[in-house]
Amino acid sequence: MILIHKISELILVTEKQKLKVSGTEMAQLKTLKNAWLLIGDGFIRDFGTGTPPFSGQEEKQKEKMTVIDASGRMVFPSFCDSHTHLIYAGSREIEYIDKIRGLSYEEIARRGGGILNSAKRLHEASEEELIRQALGRLNEIMMYGTGAVEIKSGYGLNPEDELKMLRVIKKLRELSPLTIVSTFLGAHAVPAQFKGKQDEFVDRVIHEMIPQVAAEGLADYIDVFCDKGFFTVEETDRILLTGMKYGLRPKIHANELACSGGIQVGVKYNALSVDHLEYMGDQEIACLLGSDTMPTVLPGAAFFLEMPFAPVRKMIDAGLPVALASDFNPGSAPSGNMQFILSMGCIKYKMIPEEAIQAVTLNSAYAMGVSGELGSIEKGKKANIFITKPIPTYEFMPYAFGSNKVDTVILNGEIILSE
Repeated sequence: MILIHKISELILVTEKQKLKVSGTEMAQLKTLKNAWLLIGDGFIRDFGTGTPPFSGQEEKQKEKMTVIDASGRMVFPSFCDSHTHLIYAGSREIEYIDKIRGLSYEEIARRGGGILNSAKRLHEASEEELIRQALGRLNEIMMYGTGAVEIKSGYGLNPEDELKMLRVIKKLRELSPLTIVSTFLGAHAVPAQFKGKQDEFVDRVIHEMIPQVAAEGLADYIDVFCDKGFFTVEETDRILLTGMKYGLRPKIHANELACSGGIQVGVKYNALSVDHLEYMGDQEIACLLGSDTMPTVLPGAAFFLEMPFAPVRKMIDAGLPVALASDFNPGSAPSGNMQFILSMGCIKYKMIPEEAIQAVTLNSAYAMGVSGELGSIEKGKKANIFITKPIPTYEFMPYAFGSNKVDTVILNGEIILSE
């Protein structure tokens, strides 16, 4: 058992199971000052303020406890990163230079860069090499406070390589203490050999890839890049409908490059989340209101590509929930640092700290289907938390965007990292 006591402030406490927060509720962040937290068997057992009270059985075990004095420090639920592409072979900094010189994302893609570049490199890499590189990235994001992550395929673009990616994700679940969710994104881009024959590639996703992914039980969700220059609403509709027949709930890349209709098709099929949302108007907001779909914004991609920022303030004021995720990938968001994403939520999207904290924890846990067990400090939830370095207020977390404020990481009730 682990007892953390003298906590300056315990952040995002929930007493009744809450799966997400919306609208004005996002600004209501419950905390406890001068708090304690008890962890046992991998779960949050209890918490409170002042001196920890113990039952007789726990008193007998007190000598066996690991006791952590958190004086001057805060305890947060671990970040949940609900959108990444962190399995890839090598970086794409040359394209980054092309971008500096003025080429657009679409122009780089037309020259064989972008997703097709990553697909070529992934094809040439072994599963062992992909696992080695991905473990390094997982360890890095863990140090910054991430305790759960969704990983998408999508750099395979053929049955063999898509399955290779998904098998790597399965292996990472065994090797890493992070909670990992797997998403099949076969429809991420159209391979060069299918140029002018996009319908044939969509048929391949539907008739070859989805059945094989389902047969091996390799994915929790299915995703499509429904946007200008990628997959149409009609193609997305066909792919999602097939995925659902095989038990895969949808998640959607939508409205990154234009008002694509991706949000509407996502809501139509009860997508768990619709992600990106740089282009979003009143019609899209109205569509999402009352749905069970989580609007998920990816600040790292908008920052790196210098794209419009999603109208988060308008979305929250309209009553929507919002999640924030990193989009960690080699081409448009080469960072999985969720502390930076938290800061971006405040600096560029005008979220107050309370809203941004909920967006990278509870709401992002919902966006990957794990908010019943992660995303807040709640009895019975998995003990995925981090202890900060000495900080004066929780507002300091997004304010000090350039430094790592995490001191100790606890995942599944085990101390993983402690400085």
